[in-house]
Amino acid sequence: MEWQPIVPFEPIRTETAPSGDGWVGQIKWDGTRILTYASGGTVRLFNRKGHERTLQYPELLDLSSYCTAESVILDGEVIAIADGRPNFQEVMRRDSVRKAQHLALAQKQVPISYMIFDMPYLDGEWITDKPLRERQRLLQERVRGNATVQLVPSVAGMNDLFGVMKQHKMEGIVCKDLESKYLIGGKDKRWQKMKIYNDLVAVVGGVTHRAGQVNALMLGLYDAEGRLWYIGHAGTGRFTQQTWRELTEKVREMTLPERPFVNVPERSKDAVWIKPLLTVKVSYMEWTAGRTLRQPSIQALVGAQPADCTFGQLDG
Repeated sequence: MEWQPIVPFEPIRTETAPSGDGWVGQIKWDGTRILTYASGGTVRLFNRKGHERTLQYPELLDLSSYCTAESVILDGEVIAIADGRPNFQEVMRRDSVRKAQHLALAQKQVPISYMIFDMPYLDGEWITDKPLRERQRLLQERVRGNATVQLVPSVAGMNDLFGVMKQHKMEGIVCKDLESKYLIGGKDKRWQKMKIYNDLVAVVGGVTHRAGQVNALMLGLYDAEGRLWYIGHAGTGRFTQQTWRELTEKVREMTLPERPFVNVPERSKDAVWIKPLLTVKVSYMEWTAGRTLRQPSIQALVGAQPADCTFGQLDG
């Protein structure tokens, strides 16, 4: 069978867990979405965007070692553990391998696990119209865990699960309606994600423009010696179009000829440097190995003193 990769079902964002007995919570793994397509002894792997990843994860190609189906599509997350919890940067080291001769070293340096949570196709039949509770039952029957592959457990206490994820600084949870069908290419409230973010107040040391309007902020924090370090850029969040327009006017009077950051930011080529006077509250997932913010999101302009925007915030 020649597979055409599907666009997997996606959850929407929520701040509170849904109520009712017909919901379960699952851990939201900080990894990369991988779907396994198996038929006639051939196994291929694709990510959520339909890009093939069969080369990158050979641990998953022996289907018979963890699944009894003749043909199947398994939906899950490939993760890599660092410091006791899933680490997105680590799994990206594996995901970025493009040559077979580099794979053995990558496997040794970054062992992975495959966390399976759904199965839209089984033994020649699309089972997307079956409710989640039935698909989970079939998963339990057909998939057995091994050293690399595990089934994602479902729990009824979603708020309790979210609390545990906060305690362990995990990514969050996904709440799922047990009656939900698997909607290929869909994204709706039958699956809802609750994500855990950190917050800090950062200095704006530069901006980028699109069509003459500021579209992203270049963020920084001061170290103990009073040096400003670039920590990432953010163009998403809660700013309205009016806020972006007002900001565009404001920074015109704040430009600098040289960057105010000690280190060289990404996107420096397109940056307009400004006096580090503006401060913003930013939420983010975590710090990367390169000391920049992962998934920063602008929450608001704030009136904090720039000198107070230090790495010391991270100790609280």
